[in-house]
Amino acid sequence: MNVLVVGSGGREHALCWKLSKSPSVSAVYAAPGNAGTGREPKIQNLPIAADNFPELVRFAQEKDISLVVPGPEQPLVDGIESVFRKVGIPVFGPSALAARMEGSKAFSKDFMDRHSIPTAKFRTFNASQYKEAIEYTKACGHKVVLKASGLAAGKGVLIPETSEEVESGLKEILIDQAFGAAGNEVVIEECLDGPEISVLAFSDGYTIVPLPAAQDHKRIGEGDTGLNTGGMGAYAPAPVATTEIMRRIQTEVLQPTIDGMRREGYPFVGMLFTGLMLTDSGPKVLEYNVRFGDPETEALMLLLSEETDLAKILLACAEHHLDSVEIATKPGFAVCVILASEGYPASYPKGRSISFPTLPPSSDTMIFHAGTAIDKNDSSKIITSGGRVLAVTAFGTSIELALKNAYTAVDGVEFEGKTYRRDIAHRALKSTPASGPGLTYAQAGVSVDAGNALVEAIKPFVKETRRLGADGTIGGFGGVFDLKAAGFGEDTLLVAGTDGVGTKLRIALESGIHETVGIDLVAMSVNDLIVQGAEPLFFLDYYGCSRLEVEVAASVIKGIAHGCKASGCTLVGGETAEMPGMYATGDYDLAGFAVGAVSRSLLLPKLSEMKPGDALIGLSSSGIHSNGFSLVRKIMALHNLTTSSACPWQSESRYATLGHALLEPTTLYVLQLLPLCKRGMIKGLAHITGGGFIENIPRMLPKGLGCEVDVTAWELPPVFKWLKSAGNIQSREMARTFNCGIGMVAVVNEGDCEAIMDELRSSGNANVYRIGRLGGTELMLQGLDSW
Repeated sequence: MNVLVVGSGGREHALCWKLSKSPSVSAVYAAPGNAGTGREPKIQNLPIAADNFPELVRFAQEKDISLVVPGPEQPLVDGIESVFRKVGIPVFGPSALAARMEGSKAFSKDFMDRHSIPTAKFRTFNASQYKEAIEYTKACGHKVVLKASGLAAGKGVLIPETSEEVESGLKEILIDQAFGAAGNEVVIEECLDGPEISVLAFSDGYTIVPLPAAQDHKRIGEGDTGLNTGGMGAYAPAPVATTEIMRRIQTEVLQPTIDGMRREGYPFVGMLFTGLMLTDSGPKVLEYNVRFGDPETEALMLLLSEETDLAKILLACAEHHLDSVEIATKPGFAVCVILASEGYPASYPKGRSISFPTLPPSSDTMIFHAGTAIDKNDSSKIITSGGRVLAVTAFGTSIELALKNAYTAVDGVEFEGKTYRRDIAHRALKSTPASGPGLTYAQAGVSVDAGNALVEAIKPFVKETRRLGADGTIGGFGGVFDLKAAGFGEDTLLVAGTDGVGTKLRIALESGIHETVGIDLVAMSVNDLIVQGAEPLFFLDYYGCSRLEVEVAASVIKGIAHGCKASGCTLVGGETAEMPGMYATGDYDLAGFAVGAVSRSLLLPKLSEMKPGDALIGLSSSGIHSNGFSLVRKIMALHNLTTSSACPWQSESRYATLGHALLEPTTLYVLQLLPLCKRGMIKGLAHITGGGFIENIPRMLPKGLGCEVDVTAWELPPVFKWLKSAGNIQSREMARTFNCGIGMVAVVNEGDCEAIMDELRSSGNANVYRIGRLGGTELMLQGLDSW
């Protein structure tokens, strides 16, 4: 493939270098590139500016570019992704909507607040609120950080030490517009304390895979003194980012961020670069960036293993299948030391000649160019053209060896005014184990108080499910059901069923709609009881999560109680398990367990009574129910749909979003069927779940007896028509995956069929159809061509 890299810095040189090593890459083009990229094998510079989108597109189409990789943030914020998407060329980078996470700190902080992603306390102010902003800093009770909300090339952050510096900093940003339009708004943040790390992670909008955490050095002077810069060096992995810290970052920050962006309709594809502070209470987000970091990228490219194909990774992200490629790093450390021009980050001279070592000091060292150019008067010479000139980067099996290799190469580079820090990675060299007060259960992420609050919140819902045999109370060690009080005699069989909701839960999580999956959970279990002729007696639930959100859990259990009440069974109890680390933050899992009772003589199916000619009755489904959602989500991804998209199979406004439509709860068939079951009018029932007609109907039939199902007896509902078309699914595959509009099938005597259908129509909401008969030796589906 041919790859186009947009940008001209050290980050872009490092990306071009690693991409050029990919066996799947024929050529790499850098637009506009620098003096270093122009001298690498397989890499060619283009005299096209990073913001000249029309010319970039023209070149990409002319050279059959397979992938575009923007380096800087500005093209991404300006919408370069959509420009290339419109001509069918994949871009490793987010849409303009998703790029707001870096383009506006005010936007990203509001996002973190909405999705409970740990971050510093904050307020946002504009220029007209200058005096109000000053008053807030005096009253907030904590030290503050001032951040220009927009893009400021990494320099729009002020950390004032005194109230006078706070006021002058606000004036500088809001009134004097020192950072231009980036300072139209200011974010005033609580100043956090702790080590700072950078985590760069690949994402395809669903999966997110972090690289080893890095630490950069923003200040120009040694000992972290002087003015802020774009970065004077970096190293990775940072020892302070332990395995446990990285696990928490993945579950509490990265995955919730990706899930939240997709849920809000702007899925993130590209490199999510998250700055974090490791506080005493855990990792907290300082900021998001939506591209490769600089100088972190230079170090991280040397950590990627020789076998890791960067081009394949970036393309997999752009095509939404990141989980299909391998990302591996080699053991050891990488260090990047920036050589800057004299005067940087203020004004600095350009055009100074650079001399390089004849040979690199080792094969583990690279000198990436950032602010360099070819001397117009002598093409054999390279001169300085920017503030950050070179990124000297080295790998070593230890941090000490990596530093030695890097600084040896630094000593071999000369240009007038060469400025650099001699203490890169100083934190890694003096890191010590943390100590502090004893831990508590709450610090481990488990809140007993939240559990107690949930019990109190759901007690009214549970009480509504009481029936003869159970009083509808919870809070004890178990639930009790009195069979005698419920009217069951000695020749009674107990029937048990358990189930979950499958990946329909992911739709609920992305939509933020939780009550209906509680109904699904009950329906999947009690419908399996009624197919055995059993009357549901009681139900128990399991709710597992990383952090218990009482409002969400209460909504789910409210739905469970609704399902129980609509099925005539009692919710006698359940288990709520708060398990930090087992689930991503914001995620939860469900399981249900139902017990029913049936007289021995009424147990279904009645295999010995079934015979050829018996009628098949179908009861309609409410929609997809709770099976097949892995395929549904795959189809959504193929069509770039999210749960917040408009419902694609409806013209009216019945559903607010696609998420609402997909979360239509599973039909509860118990009360509609139970009276007929108790009178012995039904010979067998099949609940159409995973496996559709093809797998479920034969489960209720005696061996050697088949049936014929006429699928033209009912109209295929719009949701299934859309799935079939959008997924190009064959009709038979539809019939073995989805319920296709029929959620329950009954076997009855031919002579009783019409009377039973009339009773079913009068006793429930599900539509009733005669769909076939028993006969033959296998299941035959007739009329599939009509779908």
